[in-house]
Amino acid sequence: MVAGSDNSPTDCPTVLVTGFEPFGNDVLNPSWMAAQALHGRMVAGHRIIGARIPTVFDIAVQALREELLRHLPVLVVGTGQAGGRGALSLERVAINVNDARIPDNAGAQPVDTAVVADGPAAYFSTLPIKAMRAAMLDAGIAAEVSQTAGTFVCNHTFYGLMHELATNPRLKRTRGGFIHVPWLPNQGQPSMPLENIVAGLKAGIECALRTKHDIRSEAGALN
Repeated sequence: MVAGSDNSPTDCPTVLVTGFEPFGNDVLNPSWMAAQALHGRMVAGHRIIGARIPTVFDIAVQALREELLRHLPVLVVGTGQAGGRGALSLERVAINVNDARIPDNAGAQPVDTAVVADGPAAYFSTLPIKAMRAAMLDAGIAAEVSQTAGTFVCNHTFYGLMHELATNPRLKRTRGGFIHVPWLPNQGQPSMPLENIVAGLKAGIECALRTKHDIRSEAGALN
């Protein structure tokens, strides 16, 4: 599902930002709220398209694939909620494992299954995650490089994204990755206001569009 219509140009290159519908006991999901807020914005000559992805194994990847082929973006930033984290977490790697602690929104709870049968064990993000982290910190937003995207629908979709980019010739020039966002303040602690999440994602996207090769730096959080 793509966010509401806008008046931004339609003949410019696009950036796809995805967020998930609420899951578990939550009635909202800051990842989708941030994607909605970014939808239609122009960043470095590129139009952002926000899309909502179901929090459902397999269907999430199918929905993402449809968005990828509809828009053929130059950059894809998947986002998802990560309660317990206090910073925007730029994920380094997606692993080929589903191991759900709770059921998804369709009641499925796969344990120790593959995202893609016979797929590689893992894919690395093709976003310049350390440069993006630096840009977020420069914008005053807490950010970190994360070494695990978990084994729930976020990692499932991240892996599905990178597999699609690696195997679909129509997407061979598209770069992509995944960022976990904290709870909003009314969901629990630690948290981050929605405006800070949006500002951090925007700073990271602009950096990614301008940066072809990542910087080398320590990956430590918040410094």
